[in-house]
Amino acid sequence: MRKSIGIGLLMLLGSSLGSLAQQKFSPKKIQALKEEAAQIVEANHKQSQVMVDKIFSFAELGFQEVESSKYLTGILEQNGFTIETGISGIPTAWWATWSNGEGPVIALGSDVDNIPKASQYPGVAYHKPMVEGAPGHGEGHNAGIPLNITAALAVKQIMERENIGGTLILWPGIAEELVAAKAWYTRDGLFDGVDLCIFTHVANNLGVSWGQANGTGLISVEYSFEGEAAHGAGAPWRGRSAADAVELMNIGWNYKREHLHPLKRSHSVITDGGDQPNVVPSKASIWYYFRDVKYDGIMEMYEQATNIAKGAALMTETEMSYKVLGTAWPRHFNKVIAEMMYENIQKVGLPEWDEKDQTLAKAVQKEMGSEESGLATELSELGKPSEEIRSGGSDDIGDVSWVVPTVTLRFPSNIPGLPGHHWANAIAMATPIAHKGVTAGAKAEAMTILDFLLQPELVDQAWDYFNNVQTKEETYKPMITADDAPPIYLNEGIMKQFRPQLEKFYYDETKYDSYLEQLGVTYPTIKKN
Repeated sequence: MRKSIGIGLLMLLGSSLGSLAQQKFSPKKIQALKEEAAQIVEANHKQSQVMVDKIFSFAELGFQEVESSKYLTGILEQNGFTIETGISGIPTAWWATWSNGEGPVIALGSDVDNIPKASQYPGVAYHKPMVEGAPGHGEGHNAGIPLNITAALAVKQIMERENIGGTLILWPGIAEELVAAKAWYTRDGLFDGVDLCIFTHVANNLGVSWGQANGTGLISVEYSFEGEAAHGAGAPWRGRSAADAVELMNIGWNYKREHLHPLKRSHSVITDGGDQPNVVPSKASIWYYFRDVKYDGIMEMYEQATNIAKGAALMTETEMSYKVLGTAWPRHFNKVIAEMMYENIQKVGLPEWDEKDQTLAKAVQKEMGSEESGLATELSELGKPSEEIRSGGSDDIGDVSWVVPTVTLRFPSNIPGLPGHHWANAIAMATPIAHKGVTAGAKAEAMTILDFLLQPELVDQAWDYFNNVQTKEETYKPMITADDAPPIYLNEGIMKQFRPQLEKFYYDETKYDSYLEQLGVTYPTIKKN
């Protein structure tokens, strides 16, 4: 059924799932327990709201999610989970495990980091930074782990009372915006003993899909050049400019981009362009994302870019080096899990948006020049493989999806028609819109977890799809090596600069009912005509 079990989990569970002597539950009983789980989630709506608001207020970039991780693991530890910190050499990464004996091992993951320069007051339908230039949750990653915790605690309560065997694991997608953690998790075998993985991500509807997802995989690479410094005016002939090498590489790659297939995408930022104009730069660097819908295409672009970098070094008589900063395989989601989850999504339905929610949504859409359609009121359909693959964004959950049956539950906590990676996407993320969406998503997730705990044959079916359909003709090959270290130094300087200012805005749930109340925001705040 599944791949080899990791030593730690083997000792924890005592034997494999195949030897389960799990009690049988009737369809009627299973349905009753699922309905109860949804009721528990609803009853814990306040706790979900506090977690969502708290993580929003920390506003931490990738690899610097110190307060967020401390807070979330503290809640899990208080509820009986065993916490392992610093996994895969990442200080803010953790693995939280709770077991009730033999049974399916189900991992629940979501991201936690945010976006540079996306600071924004929630509930305010126009640009109003909390701290000018600071990071903010312009992707909505503050909501996913609170959703998972809410669902897991509801299921745990039922498992303990009903003596249901199984193991729940919660884990964070550290530095997802840098696609720089999940490949290290898979490389280090963290999912070797896991039966299935449910990932959650913020969206503007409640949905799930199976098969190859739209979008791309990628490899993230920084190329660095080293030359010789000299006085820019007094003796420029004695210098060998690393910045010239960066510029020449960028020119070469931009010419190459004209001839890339439309499904491929690439973009870059110069991370080091020298120190000051009168010094010939001895060091300079440029950072690329190379995206394609297939692994082979990603690696082909990587090789082509590296050859261009070598050429730039030859032209400037500089030395070139490069390092992988992150990777993401193209995503492929499990048909069996997705279909079962969608049945539960249909039972849960979308939240009931009130007039204030819709007013905020339409005002933000107007501000961004989008169609003023408001929040979704009809469920999206079950996502199925497209006849034509479409290019687009990436997520390193793709790596996880190729080592264990996986789906992504998308939950409705944001507003349709927004740019993404933008301050506008932060507006809803500490408001009733986000809170209601998390509760709806947690219900669907809790119900799905119970389906697989109480019907282990579904786990077999998920692995049958994984082994005989998904991986029948494609084998996962990590893009990182055993020697590649996660770039945990990234974003250190930015957070060091802004954290003292952001700390003044941390949410104090002991004094305020909501983060909006603490900030003095009237919900919703919109521009007056």
